[in-house]
Amino acid sequence: METLLSHSFDYLSSASPQKIRKGLRQVEGLLAQLCLLKASPVDRRQSMMLLGSSPPQLGKRLCELPEDPAFREFFKLQQSFQWNIAMRLVACLERLLGKESNGTNDLLVTQTLDLIQGILLLHPPSRALFGQEIYMNLFLDLLDPSNCPAIQSSTIMALVTSLLDQPQNTRTFETIDGLLVVTSLFKSRSTSREVKLKLVEFLYFYLMPETSASKISTSTSASNTAILGGRGKELIAAFDRRRETVNGADGASTASGDTRTTEEKQKLLGKYLTNVQDLVEDLREGGGVFGSGGM
Repeated sequence: METLLSHSFDYLSSASPQKIRKGLRQVEGLLAQLCLLKASPVDRRQSMMLLGSSPPQLGKRLCELPEDPAFREFFKLQQSFQWNIAMRLVACLERLLGKESNGTNDLLVTQTLDLIQGILLLHPPSRALFGQEIYMNLFLDLLDPSNCPAIQSSTIMALVTSLLDQPQNTRTFETIDGLLVVTSLFKSRSTSREVKLKLVEFLYFYLMPETSASKISTSTSASNTAILGGRGKELIAAFDRRRETVNGADGASTASGDTRTTEEKQKLLGKYLTNVQDLVEDLREGGGVFGSGGM
């Protein structure tokens, strides 16, 4: 796995679009191997005879992943800065944003965002990266009206994933005027209907009440330690120390992880939208798009 990641990272750091695409495909292939069930030889033969194609691949259940030795090894590697995929994808995204916008580059940006979303779901500690303004600003830059709808949609989904169970990231998002960026894109006449629907989903998600940072830290550390085994506490502590370095050891930064209620966030969002009360009522009546529960 280390060899595959090493080759992938070399490709991702290249200036060549072809090599970047190859690196993205290698990372995607690794994540697919971890998440997809392999078809049996019988299923494969039957599919070839009946459909003339390979059988559809089914995903593993989330609860099954910690029992998978390959996933446990993957998770351990992600705790290391040397092998952390999220950091490499973010660096790749920064380089892509510095290039001229065209069809090829836009496709690479979209693919990178989709992989960032995937890795943040599989390795929640990597979400700590987006407690830093420099990285959260990447998402806001990509929500510029000049970008294509595909990039905007992928950015919204990656943004949601970066905020999951991360109140400190949400505070960073608010501090750098993320709500202004999101609502401005929503109100823009040039924004596509598909993107506006995703923005409404994001607003429902944003308005949900947050779980306290201490509870998140405890539950996350417990689950990660179970995956990592005996050395889990050391590795989780390393990520926690990195978070303290970013936010300050006393946790006094704007991204300190303080939680906000729906009512508090409603007031913030109300500065930019006039119908926030309707969203809140929908959220309370039907759980909104994302269902009930905290961030």
